[in-house]
Amino acid sequence: MLRRRIPIADYHRLSSMSDENGHEYLNSYLLTGHWPIGACRPPADNEHIGNLACWVSGTGPDDSGQKLMTLSKPIKIVSIIVVALAVLLAAVIIFIVTFDWNRARPFINDKVSQATGRTFAIRGDLKVAFSRGLETEPGWRRYVPRPRISAADVHMGNPDWSGVGPDMVSAGRVVVALHPLALLSKRAVLTDVELEAPNVALERRIDGRNSWTFKQDDKDDKPSAWSVEIQRLAFADGKLRYLDEAIALDLKADVASIAGESNLAAAPAANQSIPKFGLRFDLGGTYRKAPIKGSGKAGALLQLEDEKTVYPVQASAALGKNRIAVDGTLTDPRSLSGIDLALSLGGDSMANLYPLTGVLLPETPAYATRGRLLGKKNGDNWDWTYRDFTGTVGGSDLAGTLEYLTRQPRPLLRGALTSRQLRLEDLGPTIGADSNESKKARDKAPVQPEGKAVPVEQFNPEKWGALDADVKFTGKKLVRTHDIPLQDIVAEIHMKDRVLTLTPLDFGMAEGNITSNISLDGRQRQIEAQIRLAARHLKIKALFPKVQSMQASFGEVNGDAALTGHGNSVAAMVGSANGEISAVVTEGSVSEFILEAAGLNIANAVFVKLFGDKQVHMNCLASDFKVTNGRADVRRFVLDTDDALVEVSGNVDAAQEKLDLDIRPRTKGPRVISLRTPLYAKGTFADPDVGPYKGPLALKAGAAIALAAINPLAAVLPLVNVSRAPDANCGAAIAESEKTRAAPKAPATKAPAKPVTDGDVKRAQQAK
Repeated sequence: MLRRRIPIADYHRLSSMSDENGHEYLNSYLLTGHWPIGACRPPADNEHIGNLACWVSGTGPDDSGQKLMTLSKPIKIVSIIVVALAVLLAAVIIFIVTFDWNRARPFINDKVSQATGRTFAIRGDLKVAFSRGLETEPGWRRYVPRPRISAADVHMGNPDWSGVGPDMVSAGRVVVALHPLALLSKRAVLTDVELEAPNVALERRIDGRNSWTFKQDDKDDKPSAWSVEIQRLAFADGKLRYLDEAIALDLKADVASIAGESNLAAAPAANQSIPKFGLRFDLGGTYRKAPIKGSGKAGALLQLEDEKTVYPVQASAALGKNRIAVDGTLTDPRSLSGIDLALSLGGDSMANLYPLTGVLLPETPAYATRGRLLGKKNGDNWDWTYRDFTGTVGGSDLAGTLEYLTRQPRPLLRGALTSRQLRLEDLGPTIGADSNESKKARDKAPVQPEGKAVPVEQFNPEKWGALDADVKFTGKKLVRTHDIPLQDIVAEIHMKDRVLTLTPLDFGMAEGNITSNISLDGRQRQIEAQIRLAARHLKIKALFPKVQSMQASFGEVNGDAALTGHGNSVAAMVGSANGEISAVVTEGSVSEFILEAAGLNIANAVFVKLFGDKQVHMNCLASDFKVTNGRADVRRFVLDTDDALVEVSGNVDAAQEKLDLDIRPRTKGPRVISLRTPLYAKGTFADPDVGPYKGPLALKAGAAIALAAINPLAAVLPLVNVSRAPDANCGAAIAESEKTRAAPKAPATKAPAKPVTDGDVKRAQQAK
């Protein structure tokens, strides 16, 4: 094909003419080499611009050719730029690989120190190589080559205020893969960090400052414009110390590789399978002044780029007098936003958990528990859930779920607990009823004075302000050592601003049910206590389970009480109580032997023992007590049967723990031999003394002896009872007691207990 060289100026002149003429002149020139007549020839000096001429196809300068000429210029420019950049990049890579980076250490040390506000020094050999990105990185970023820096003997200083040592981190060798593009936004993104023989010392002050946030030493200066992000961290054979004033923790760990399970260089950037455990560690230090000693295992590689990353950990330790073992995961290790651990915990007493939890727990027998512990970061604090746990305290069992939630002004403990069996001897410490023998077994000084039955151990209401609580407890059985067991216990425990309420506290007793509401106000120096109680359908025979002759008895006891007291022990509250107590039995039967023995009808008692017992029909029992400053005065106590009338007077003084009761049985028919005489109940709660008054009994016995000297048969006459007691007015007696039962009165308190209604009683019975 014929090609001709056209000066560029001529070509542009032809192109600027009309399409028809321009094409004609151009074709003529291309075919003949001469300009057509009439053509406007370019200046002759343009003949000398051949260096700018272009080759044009013989088909002429049509539109497509013009566009081709127009597009070719930017394409060439872009091509030149790309080639130049490639050459430059190759030169940079060659420079980086071949350059002796040890010459740059002073410059790097200075720049890092300025950027972080800390002393930084690379004291050993410094090398740089290249590697590709992580397989876990999205899109094209994984293909961007990044420098892999290896530095020996590296030191990063702590801030001046730190007390854990001059270096925050030091290591025999540090290998870092750096993402180059992030540097453009003043972000140092370290996709891989490997530490050999690291020594890490981190600290957080109570004012919130921490040593791992890079700021200038002067607190008035602005924070550094640079930020550091670590995506993967691997380490082995080092030491770690973490001092946290906010939670009173000083933790120390010696870390070593598990042989055959940890190889830091095996997969520096690839998405390679990592063993579950690659490190082992030994623990020491203190937590809330309690010593820590233990060991465990953990993963060798920390994946930090994803907030959902979990890190495996397994450990067992002694924390103070408690034993603890965990096995589970930590979520987002860079900020530790979550914890999911199988937890086992045990010790000599739950009171020893105070240094661990900060929650006041009572002195108890040995305890053990196992469950799932979940922790979730809530700002600077943590919310905790102990889920589906089981545990024992002494011979008692407990199970359920508890939550500890960070709230203002106080944290909240809430949950639901269940138990198959609780023993009072295990729970006694929670109400100060721990025996001196139990205290001695746990190396605690005895508190309960000899001869005192009501617990005197002090509560500390000031510590009640540590938290609020909403906990529901359901128990199948409460075993009391010498008393009637309790069944079907339901308690809703509420604590708010040092006011503890049990609304309700329900339990089964003697085949009946007791419903109560209790309030303990700990906002003042001495606790103000109030209880309102309703007892329904308590079976007489079940009230005396160890008296065989009562097992054929029938009848039910129904009673109500309202009491208010104050003090920081059960003894003080009972000893200062004021209020009313009332109980009635409308109809039933009791053992004749019990009545005869109470009346000292010896012959009938012997007869019953030899030939059996029979039941005596009970017409009624009505009782009513007025309680003042701990002393319960009998306002009314009448027991009326077909065979006898028993009346009781006197008082029970809880403040002094003394009894002073007169029991006057009056038979309704003759007895062959009767030593009938008034009885007394005196002494103390711990050592009661019950028996007949000696005066009347001695007179009868003396008369019998005198007559026996005359005639042995005459001696029987003083012992024969021929009087007849009148029937009690059961209707009137019960009516008076029912007035008290309907609304027993107690002095008001600032946090009164809720009255027990018929609806409350009905719900308790239905729940049972």
